[in-house]
Formats: sequence, C-alpha cells, structure tokens
Amino acid sequence: MKILVAEDDPVASKVLRLTLEQVGHTVVVVKDGAAAWEVLCKEQVSVVVSDWMMPEVDGLQLCRRIRELTDRDYTYFILLTANHAGRDNLNLAMDAGIDDFLQKPLDRNAIWMRLRVAERILAFNKQVRQLGELLPICAYCKKIRDDGTYWKQFEAYIEEHTDRISPWRLPGMFRAAIEGTR
Repeated sequence: MKILVAEDDPVASKVLRLTLEQVGHTVVVVKDGAAAWEVLCKEQVSVVVSDWMMPEVDGLQLCRRIRELTDRDYTYFILLTANHAGRDNLNLAMDAGIDDFLQKPLDRNAIWMRLRVAERILAFNKQVRQLGELLPICAYCKKIRDDGTYWKQFEAYIEEHTDRISPWRLPGMFRAAIEGTR
C-alpha cells in the first residue's frame, strides 16, 4: 500500500518510515499537515499516518479535509498521539473522521496490526463501491433501478438477472452489501 506519513519529529518519522518499508509498503514522509495536504491533492494514498499535534495543519484538520474529498477512494487515517488522550479528545478525533489511534513511542506490532485492518477495510470499501456502481440502489426505498427507469424490489431484480438464484447464495460481498441496505 501507499502510505503517507505526516510527522514533525524527524526521529519518529524515520522510525515509522523504516518500519513501514520493512513490511513492503511504499512510504511518503512529510513534516506537517500542510505538506501532507499538498501530496494528497496530487496523488492517491491508501493510508495516512499522522501526528496529532503539528504546525500549520494538525492531524484532525488534515483528516477533516480528507473526509471532504468525494472524488476518490477511501483513505484510512491513523492518528499518532504522544500522550494518552482523554475521552473528549477521542470523541473530537472520531468526529473528525479518524479511523484508528496509535500512541508514541511507536510499537511496531501495533502499526503492523492496524495496517492489516486497514487493508481489509479498504478492500471491503472498494467492493461496496463497485457494487454501488453496478447496482443503482435507492438509499431511501432500497429498490434497484433496472436498465430503463423502473425501480424494482431487490429480490425481483436479483431473480431476473441471476437465473432465479436465491440472494442468499450470492458471494459474501454481495450478501453483505445487500444486508446493509435492508
């Protein structure tokens, strides 16, 4: 995966870069949130690992900006913090769109485990997006639009397009997406 690291501490950023590269990731390192935003405007990254407290644009501001982007794939966001954040700060971070947290100093096993979770979530997100592009599902009524302009119940659409295969025999990806729309 391509990972963007935004960290103003040179030692911490080097340790993080080396750790991520050792497990096979492509890593771009910047010194603050403003530089991270510049990179994100030019290229797609899968994961952002950002320090919370940085000059100019902090980690929460950076995450909010990323969440406002709608024309690209989902970016998983891990926030680094030097001290234990209280409940109010954690809620503030979650409201900003943070996916996960790591405390400094960096625990190599912890970052590795979180990146494995990120890979699964990003893969699932991609599958759901592809399904949404294949099947135009109404968010309100949960019906599917056919090739014309007629909206059909999900079950009728599936029967018509799958030789009457029960929706519960569909691959897990489709079944999970369907259950999420009910």
